[in-house]
Amino acid sequence: MSGPKLATVGGKLSQDKISQAEWQARIDLAAVYRLLAHYGWDDVIYNHSSMRVPGEPRNFLMKQHDLLYTEVTASNLVKVNMDQDLDEKSGVNRPGFTLHGGVLAARDDVNCAVHVHTNNGMAIGALKGGLRMVSQHAIRFYQRIGYHAYEGITEDFAERERINRDLGKNRAMILNHHGLLTVGKSAREAFVLMKALLDAADIQLKLAATGADIEEIPEAICAKTAEQFEHHDAGRGSHDWGAYLRMLDKIDTSYRD
Repeated sequence: MSGPKLATVGGKLSQDKISQAEWQARIDLAAVYRLLAHYGWDDVIYNHSSMRVPGEPRNFLMKQHDLLYTEVTASNLVKVNMDQDLDEKSGVNRPGFTLHGGVLAARDDVNCAVHVHTNNGMAIGALKGGLRMVSQHAIRFYQRIGYHAYEGITEDFAERERINRDLGKNRAMILNHHGLLTVGKSAREAFVLMKALLDAADIQLKLAATGADIEEIPEAICAKTAEQFEHHDAGRGSHDWGAYLRMLDKIDTSYRD
């Protein structure tokens, strides 16, 4: 599964050398990295987000292995081919490449994936029963979330098959004792789903810490509301991405470079 490297690590691409669609995808993915850092969901240089390259379905973008999330920009994202066998010698993180390349290869309806290692995400992944329908945030994932048993650091390509089996056609997955994964047609969708999933995990853990009985939302209401969210995300909900970008622009516009 070897092949030529698609981008020069350590350098910056010139905007005039790539398509407008790819450049926008790069801005959006760089924004995802910056947003994750802004909310404190990064892990120094670890965790990863990815974006399929428009018009190049077997290629995707991810950050350079050694960069902080706050150092990621549109031009320094690395373009890689999901059919290759890459590691840190190629400038990208091996576990990140394994996970994201496998998911994007299996799901042609997914263009962006977000993966984090937050404490709350790992805590939810260690609870029997997983995510409970105890908040509106959690309802986004009603019958739309998978679970993957921990197998160690995700370096073996053989694990891709099991990850994809457990993710199925869901919008998200809890990797037990490891972290969270969300997927979407756009950077906005994958990011917003991750924010909702982390909020849901935080709410559930805080409720559990009270020791009080927890009332779950009835299944019929969950089913109705989950569908409402999907319509919302496909319509007026998508307008929040521009707001997130404006928020980032007030902090640091260098992600666009």
